[in-house]
Amino acid sequence: MPTINNAVWRAHIAAFAKAPANKSLKGILRGLEKESLRVTPAGELAQTPHPLGLGSALKHPHITTDYSESLLEFITQPFDNIPALLQQLDDIHRFTYQELAKTGERLWPASMPSHLPADAEIPVARYGRSNSGTMKTIYRVGLGHRYGRSMQTIAGVHYNFSLPDDFWRELQQQEGDTQDLQDFKTARYFALIRNFRRYFWLLVYLFGAAPAVSNEFVAGRKHRLTSFGDDEHTQHLPFATSLRMGDLGYQSDAQESLFVCYNHVDSYLQTLCAAITQPHPAYEAIGVKDEQGNYKQLNTSLLQIENEFYSSIRPKRTTQSGETALQALRLRGVEYVEVRCVDLNPYEPLGVTAEQLRVIDAFLLYCLLSDSPNTPTGEYSEWQENQRRIVYSGRDPQLTLQRDGNEVSFKSWAKEILDSSVACAELLDQSYGGTDYSSALKNQYAKIDNPDLTPSARVLADFQAQNKSFFDHTLGLAEEHRQYFSDRPFTAETLAELHHQAAQSLAEQTQLEESEELPFDEYLKNYYQQYHSCSCGSK
Repeated sequence: MPTINNAVWRAHIAAFAKAPANKSLKGILRGLEKESLRVTPAGELAQTPHPLGLGSALKHPHITTDYSESLLEFITQPFDNIPALLQQLDDIHRFTYQELAKTGERLWPASMPSHLPADAEIPVARYGRSNSGTMKTIYRVGLGHRYGRSMQTIAGVHYNFSLPDDFWRELQQQEGDTQDLQDFKTARYFALIRNFRRYFWLLVYLFGAAPAVSNEFVAGRKHRLTSFGDDEHTQHLPFATSLRMGDLGYQSDAQESLFVCYNHVDSYLQTLCAAITQPHPAYEAIGVKDEQGNYKQLNTSLLQIENEFYSSIRPKRTTQSGETALQALRLRGVEYVEVRCVDLNPYEPLGVTAEQLRVIDAFLLYCLLSDSPNTPTGEYSEWQENQRRIVYSGRDPQLTLQRDGNEVSFKSWAKEILDSSVACAELLDQSYGGTDYSSALKNQYAKIDNPDLTPSARVLADFQAQNKSFFDHTLGLAEEHRQYFSDRPFTAETLAELHHQAAQSLAEQTQLEESEELPFDEYLKNYYQQYHSCSCGSK
């Protein structure tokens, strides 16, 4: 790992403690994307279509599906304060539960899935017959061929984070930078991402809540898990934190050799575009279409689209209709980052808490304000190894991590990062008022000193205390959450507005389908042409 200059961080902390600069932190925008499986009252994966009362999964601004027709995804708009953000997420849940009451279904509160049917019986999400909807479905069919459908039923929380232009102008002035503001923002967001990938193992430790899975999930698969005591229905590891972030979850053997360079936007575009445009032998063997001409996947490259690259964080830019995510980055730079390493908290009806989000805010600010040297290939392998150790052995009291080619104590390094993040939390408290951020960060020290206080440890302790399997424990929490949302109905006016929003999304999908004339093969060809234009990396 290259030497990191802590003097840079100290200078930024001092500068943003001053009133004019500090005020800019109040303009931070945050959004959430929260996934949850629909299950029957018995905990089986729902085989019903996406509920019509929830609107169009293609066009609804807040309620869609992820991989499966049964995997709901709730998307908030960006908010400049956390309480308002969580309130909208709460409203989305309550509305969804009103619709699910018609079938008795509920939302599975854990990241790792419930009892699953045979792989071929896991329903792939459907988005209608428009070109964009058809492409979304074929992409998911391709994921099933490449990785199996069961892996795609794993759920998580994605956190979108951006800073206002006032902040960026202040930071640019501090650093004496004279380039275009958007170019500066893009470069500094990539610096944030490099540091995040160095240190995000800490978030996996603090908030990982997936130390176990049902036996059916790993049946017939190579794994390192063991039965939980005498419970043959639950597989776990004693010190695991988040199996979702390990090789049972969103990791890929095929992508293991893919080194995506985050040193600057051009290198990022080049490496990902190459992975999308160059054939991969294993996927060439699958083929693009079957004998009847039906698509089996979008292409035969290592990645069908950029979303297939499973990363703990992504640089993002809002896309226009028909535009690829990488093309949007190439033309308009980074707008925000998407944090993707957070498990569902099974004890929380929303899957996430205000305290968690405040910790992530301060952590991201630490990653941004700290010096962030470019990443050599050797450091990338350290990132991967540290992630593996935290996932499978994170609560081991003797755990060490790799740093600069040396083995270092997990506890000492974790506290070092927390110390710096507390200073960032104090800046946020100064901007927002109160002590919520500082308190949230300081509460994390106890988890470092006592691994039994982590969510992953609590999950295993409850299995033991309640004499329940992973499945039975999680199903009980699902019923508690269903009751929590069902007991708080909307006013008639609010409910009418939510129904109107759902109906409007259905109308928009119908209008799109009736207006399109371009054949899908041609639509797909035009879509992929953008990857060839962005492979050079320049505007």
